Amino acid sequence: MVFWQEKPAFGLDAQDVQILTSAREYRAHLLRLIQSAKRRIVMTALYLQDDEAGREILEALHKASIANPALDIAVLVDFHRAQRGLIGQEACEGNAKLYCDELAKHQSNVRIYGVPVKAKELFGVLHVKGFVIDDTLLYSGASLNNVYLQFQERYRLDRYFLIQQAQLCDSICRFTQDYLLSSDAVPRLDIRPLQSFADIKLAQRQLMKALKGAQYETGPKPTSRSLSVRPFLGFGRRANKLNRLIKYLFDTTERELVLYTPYFNFPAPLVRSLRRLLKQGKRVTIVVGDKTANDFYIPPTERFSKIGALPYLYETILHKFLKGQQKFIKQGLLNVYLWKDGTNSFHLKGVSQDERLHLMSGHNLNPRAWGLDIENGILIEDRKGELVDAIRDEKEAIMANCRRLKGPECLETMNDYPLAVKKLLGQAKRVKVDFIIKRFI
Repeated sequence: MVFWQEKPAFGLDAQDVQILTSAREYRAHLLRLIQSAKRRIVMTALYLQDDEAGREILEALHKASIANPALDIAVLVDFHRAQRGLIGQEACEGNAKLYCDELAKHQSNVRIYGVPVKAKELFGVLHVKGFVIDDTLLYSGASLNNVYLQFQERYRLDRYFLIQQAQLCDSICRFTQDYLLSSDAVPRLDIRPLQSFADIKLAQRQLMKALKGAQYETGPKPTSRSLSVRPFLGFGRRANKLNRLIKYLFDTTERELVLYTPYFNFPAPLVRSLRRLLKQGKRVTIVVGDKTANDFYIPPTERFSKIGALPYLYETILHKFLKGQQKFIKQGLLNVYLWKDGTNSFHLKGVSQDERLHLMSGHNLNPRAWGLDIENGILIEDRKGELVDAIRDEKEAIMANCRRLKGPECLETMNDYPLAVKKLLGQAKRVKVDFIIKRFI
C-alpha cells in the first residue's frame, strides 16, 4: 500500500462532484451557497480584496449572519497580504480597513482572521484553499476579487470543484479550528487596533512548528466506493506530504500526466521526474498561461515596474525547457500548450494521472509552493472512471483558448522583450541572482 492510501478516504458518488468551468459560475455558486447556509461557513483564501467583488462577498456574509445569528462564519486570509495595499501603493491598512469598517457597520457574527506564515510575505504566505459551506466544499485556487470572480468583463481563470461530502467538510473545519483559529498567532483582522507581527511573533513560531507536523483527519473506516477523496496539507521542505504526493503522481504515471500551472518554474525534483517519464515513453501534457495571461504582466503601453519582469522570466525558463526536450516534442510525447484569451489571465493548477488520480490544489508546482508557502490539496481517486467525462469537459473548455508549442521557436526571446525588461533580466543574470529569484517565484 502506498503512503497516501495508508489512511481511509472519504467515499463519493459521481453526483457528489460538480466541476465548474468559468469564473462567473464560481461567483454565482459562491453567493448562492452563502445565502442558503444554515450551520457554518469557513472560508480560507490568500485574500479577500477591497473591490466590488470582495465587498459583494463580504456583504453577503454579513447579511447571512444577520438573517441567521446561529450561523458560524469564519474567514481566514494571509496576515501580511491583508494589511498592505496593492504593489506600488503607499502604506495603509489594506483590505483590513474594509473588514473593520464592515463589521462596525453591520455588527454581525462574521469573523475575519489573519494567518501569519513568515515574518515577511516574501518568504511564505497562507496558500491553503477551500470554502466549506454546510456540507459542501467549494475548492478552487482562486482568491476573492474582481478578476477572480469576473465581476466585470475581465476574468482570471481557475479550476472550481464543488464536492458534497459531510465528513470531508468536517475534517477541514476541525483542522481550521484546532490548528489555526485556536492559535494566538491568528488574530482578528476586523477589529481595531490591528495587531502587528511583533505582537504575535512567539505564538507564530509555535504555530509554524505545529503546522509542519499537521495533517487533515481522514475517513473513519475504509470506503468500498470506487470514487473517493482525501485532503492533504503541505508545509516546509521536509515531511511535506503534499509535495510527496505530487512527486508520487509524477513518478508512477503509466500512460499520461496532465499538468496545469500558471507559473512555469518547476522545482528540480519535478523536472527530473518529467525527464524520466519522457525517456520511459510516457506522455506529458502541460498547460501554462501565456506571459500576457500572467497576473504580473504589464502591457508595454503602461508604466513599467520590476514585478512586471516576472512573466518574461517564466517564459525564459519555459524556452530553456522546450529547447532541451525537442526530441520528445517531435515524438508527440511532450505537449505544451499556452493559454491566452484577450486580456484575461490564467491561474489554473493541478495534476491528473492516467485519468484516475486527480489532484486539485493551490500548489503552483514551483519552488515557492514546494518550500515556503502553506499549501493544501484534495486528491480524487476515480478507479472506475466515473468522472472521466466531466474532467475531459473541463479540459476541453480550457484548451479552447490554447495553442500547442511545436518548439522553443514558438516563444519570444530576450531580444524581443521591452528594453526595461531586457535591462532588468540582464542585470540579474550578470550578477548571478537569477537562480535565487527563481526560488521565490
